Amino acid sequence: MPPAIDTAAVRPTDITGLVLAGGLGRRMGGVDKGLVPLAGRPMIEHVLDALRPQVRSVWINANRNQERYRAYGHPVLEDSIAGYLGPLAGVLSALQRLEGEFLLTVPCDAPLLASDLASRLHAACLAQDADLAVASDGERQHPVFLLLRAGLEPSLAAYLAEGGRKIDAWFARVRVVDVAFTDRPDTFVNVNDPDERERIEARLLSTRQSG
Repeated sequence: MPPAIDTAAVRPTDITGLVLAGGLGRRMGGVDKGLVPLAGRPMIEHVLDALRPQVRSVWINANRNQERYRAYGHPVLEDSIAGYLGPLAGVLSALQRLEGEFLLTVPCDAPLLASDLASRLHAACLAQDADLAVASDGERQHPVFLLLRAGLEPSLAAYLAEGGRKIDAWFARVRVVDVAFTDRPDTFVNVNDPDERERIEARLLSTRQSG
């Protein structure tokens, strides 16, 4: 069972959501993964639908096809550091303009996003007085599913300036709480290749038909 949540402490108005769509999509043949069709819609639309109710506002981190992403009505942020340095570059760009208390990051290729991701990470971060909360499936962390405090910008900027790229290596510098979603492991399914896309598309279509 998931841990009990103090709903009085969960304030989505404190949280800005960031969809990470700034990668090169190498395992998908170099395509922009957020725009890959999935069950009749671009993949990012599935993510946006699940994320919007959980946060105050949504941003999209994208380094290509910015106009197409802007059509969704959300601010689009490019990496503030050139060179496709990975998801942390997109996280830094968001932290640099964040005005609220928390940033929630999710990848654009996770169409089965949990509807309580923000509330559970937020509750754990507050309860443990952590700098960030990272989601896990009970066995391993999924480090792009993060809730970060606004004050982490200097630490992350320094890590990237030193050549750091791995998210979990940066975790050693900050106070982290691990939040297990053992009841929702499908939250972390990533559509990383054509075979996975076909499998998840079949699942979504089946769910749509049965509903």
